[in-house]
Amino acid sequence: MAEIQQIEEKKYEEKVLLIKRVSKKIPGGNYVTFSALVVVGDKRGKVGIGIGRGLEVPPAIQKAIKQARKHLINVPIFKNSLPHQIKIKFKAALIMLKPAPEGSGLKVGSVARVILDLAGVSNASGKIIGSRNQTVNTYAVMEALKKLKPKLTRKASS
Repeated sequence: MAEIQQIEEKKYEEKVLLIKRVSKKIPGGNYVTFSALVVVGDKRGKVGIGIGRGLEVPPAIQKAIKQARKHLINVPIFKNSLPHQIKIKFKAALIMLKPAPEGSGLKVGSVARVILDLAGVSNASGKIIGSRNQTVNTYAVMEALKKLKPKLTRKASS
């Protein structure tokens, strides 16, 4: 049973997007915790994000990975790109993602590049406008990917 679980865990790739040090004033001094934002994906259409908090960095990352694996979504991929253009507003961020021709690569900035790469999209272009907050941008990109609809391929009639 443990061997099957290890094989299942190995197929996902993990990338840490952001680690924040959070300090809070308490009567005895400062209370310091760490927050980690992680993306998990299999490069075949599944991707998830998670946030974890802990007193040290490694436990925070492990909690974030666990949450990201629980919240995986399926991303429709058409010819190694996105099936159609999408524009979405999420909190302060405005995200625009659109498909790109084969061989053009990922022409998106910030966290969107990592998320699309781990989702398995190798050709796309896009823009993030309005927000520099990486956490908000990450959630905005995920909302945009959730709204994508798979492209139906037509069969040639004989």
